[in-house]
This record gives sequence, C-alpha cells and structure tokens, in this order.
Amino acid sequence: MRRIFDAAEAGGAILLFDEADALFGKRTEVKDSHDRHANVEINYLLQRMEEYQGLAILTTNMKNALDRAFMRRIRFHIPFPFPDYKSRTDIWRHILPKQTPTQDLDFSKLAKLNMAGGNIRNIAMNGAFLAADAGEPVMMKHLLQATKSESVKLDIFLNDNETSGWV
Repeated sequence: MRRIFDAAEAGGAILLFDEADALFGKRTEVKDSHDRHANVEINYLLQRMEEYQGLAILTTNMKNALDRAFMRRIRFHIPFPFPDYKSRTDIWRHILPKQTPTQDLDFSKLAKLNMAGGNIRNIAMNGAFLAADAGEPVMMKHLLQATKSESVKLDIFLNDNETSGWV
C-alpha cells in the first residue's frame, strides 16, 4: 500500500478504492494475531489517508461498515440513492450511445423495472449484444431477454408489472 500511495502522490494520480468497506472496514476487538494484524493494516491506511495530498475516492454500498475514524476524515460524502421511477427513466434515455440503432424503445415501460443504475447498464449492454448478434436494432425484446438474465444473476424475481407490455 505504501508504494501505491507514494506513486500516486508522485504522479498526481487520483486513488479510487472501489468497495472501500473491504479495506477500510471497522477495527475489531483483538482476540488473536489475525485481528491484531487487520487492525494494524487499518491503522496504517488511516494514517496514509490523512497524510495523502492527492484526491482519494472511496466507493461503497455499505457505508456503515467503514471505520468511524475514516468517516470523520472524509470531506465530502455524496450519496447515490436507489433511483426512483423518474431517475430510472433518465438513465434508460441516456444509457445507450446515440449512435446505437434502436427501434421502438419505451422508456416509461423500461423505468418500471425496479433496478439500480449498474444493473440497467448491464441490461442495456447485454441487450445491445443480443441485438447485434441478431443483426437488429436494440428493441424491447432484446432488453427483456437481457433483463431476465440479469434477474437470474441477481437471484431476484421479476414482477410481471415490471415487464408487462415490453413485447
């Protein structure tokens, strides 16, 4: 970690810690040498983050899992709440590049799908691959197939109301 921080400072790089809770998790009560070692690592990260002169971005879906000492030192906290219907509509309208051939996409129907932006991105990309493989523009049928695959991957049940009228 020292080399990463040193190189980032020397090069003026931005550090991005995705799933930061894995590295910056809460310190635990020391019961054995593993706990002591984990706490030493967290203490070191805390010190390096405090000394770091550059920009560091931490992302997590589990803010409560971060050590409180880190949270006190974070200058900006930008929450990204689960997108509501309007936000999902906007995401769907802009998720595919403008040059992507599409046909009869109904963004109001797509937005009924109660999924986060990352899942919408996966569905759009997989739908585009399905359409390209079929030699067709991206249509609701491709997005429905991709949605079914995404829901299987997430182990969630698709509500009929979410996808009714897609094809």
